[in-house]
Amino acid sequence: MTLEPLANPSLVTGAAALSREQAVQRLDAIAGDLSRLQGLSGEIQQIREGLGVAQPAATRIDLFHSYMFVFVVAFVVTLLVTPVMRRLATANGIVDRPSEARKIHRAPVAYLGGVAVYLGILAGVGLSYLAPFLPWEVVGFHVDEPQAVPLAVLGGMTAIMLIGLFDDVLSISPRIKIGGQLLTAAVLAFNDIGVKVAAGLLAPIGQLLGNERLVYAIDLPFPIPFGGTHLQLDLIYWTGTAIIAIFVLGSCNASNLIDGLDGLLSGVTAIAMAGLLVIALTMATMSDGPLDSARIVLVLAVLGGCLGFLPHNFNPATIFLGDAGSMLLGFSTAVVILTLGDTGKTHLVVAGLIIYAVPIIDTVLAIVRRKLSGRSISAADDQHLHHQLKRSLGVKKAALALYGIGLAFALLGVAMSMGRGRVTYALALVLASFIGVIAFKAARREKIEQEARRYDARMAEEAAASAATAAGDSGRGKRGDPARGEPTPV
Repeated sequence: MTLEPLANPSLVTGAAALSREQAVQRLDAIAGDLSRLQGLSGEIQQIREGLGVAQPAATRIDLFHSYMFVFVVAFVVTLLVTPVMRRLATANGIVDRPSEARKIHRAPVAYLGGVAVYLGILAGVGLSYLAPFLPWEVVGFHVDEPQAVPLAVLGGMTAIMLIGLFDDVLSISPRIKIGGQLLTAAVLAFNDIGVKVAAGLLAPIGQLLGNERLVYAIDLPFPIPFGGTHLQLDLIYWTGTAIIAIFVLGSCNASNLIDGLDGLLSGVTAIAMAGLLVIALTMATMSDGPLDSARIVLVLAVLGGCLGFLPHNFNPATIFLGDAGSMLLGFSTAVVILTLGDTGKTHLVVAGLIIYAVPIIDTVLAIVRRKLSGRSISAADDQHLHHQLKRSLGVKKAALALYGIGLAFALLGVAMSMGRGRVTYALALVLASFIGVIAFKAARREKIEQEARRYDARMAEEAAASAATAAGDSGRGKRGDPARGEPTPV
């Protein structure tokens, strides 16, 4: 079918030069063109239905507008609840006292900021639960049967926040915190959230072995309770479970380690969430899987919570996140990144890790630095990226510099998710290497200076001892040495 060029619709400009008969003819031509377009539209729809091709999804901007109230509610609730949490913390003595030299603040600062962020996130997610029952549309889900944020995720966030809160108030053992983090990871794995991230990773191995699902049945020599004489081993599931545990542990502790400057963690996490939001919206436009709507809701809720807390937390901070907030943001980030691979797209998980590269790089450097110095990896020090930048730039500029680095990694991650894999890998490798080498050099320089000071002190002690020995020998020479029969002068 051929379509003739449309008649010129600009009647207004030429109406004065046309006679009545010519204007009527042009209107008839335009009406014919519109009829042909409607016919083509119907034919396209019939072809789509025949081929089973869905209608084009909404754009990323359209989806953002549809879910925007989740962000607004999380932002407003966090913004308003934070001062309440600050007063509550101050009244009950839940404050961070600057008892260590590595801390930048010189006056006690309230904790419980993490509780405010949690309540903001919960309000944003709660809005998505209530939206179908409200008389007006506040959340425009892009699918007919949207899946809400799984209860396992909300339960994990609650457990992580409470564990951090107990540590802020009671200073619980690190082993208890790690045990709680592993428990939340197990809950995610039990509810099949993030387990499929291993599918894309192990797919080539499964094809090579002729067992793409990598499920093996093992015959047992004796029966076991609830299992009989057969045991089924799902390598993808158990590998995914291990990956979930690594992600949760790593992200919670990485966020905790980088929370050392006013506004740093909340700002870096907000930037990371903005990058993850672009990927989540892109996946939703392609109808990637059942978690599309839940992923967008969670990202917007965390983004709103971070930005609502940031004005109170930016230098000079009036309230800190505490372990309740740092572990909560780390856990939430891990969940979002894991869900990017819900349909086996492992490269999107890698893109998410690149977006969250700043805390990851800082944690890796801390582990390597402490191992090389012979200290425990849990030993605190003042050689983190933010400490080094603070000594050179000050608190505010150091935080802004890390915001800029986080933004660079976020852009790289988004670019990778859109098919610029090799270029992104190369740029991310170069950027991470520069950051790592410069930070390591700075940390080593501090250690070398300490060793030089110890060497100078030791040499000074030896010189003083030699001088004292020489003075003693000189005194014995003047008084004589009875052992050698020398007279002692009177």
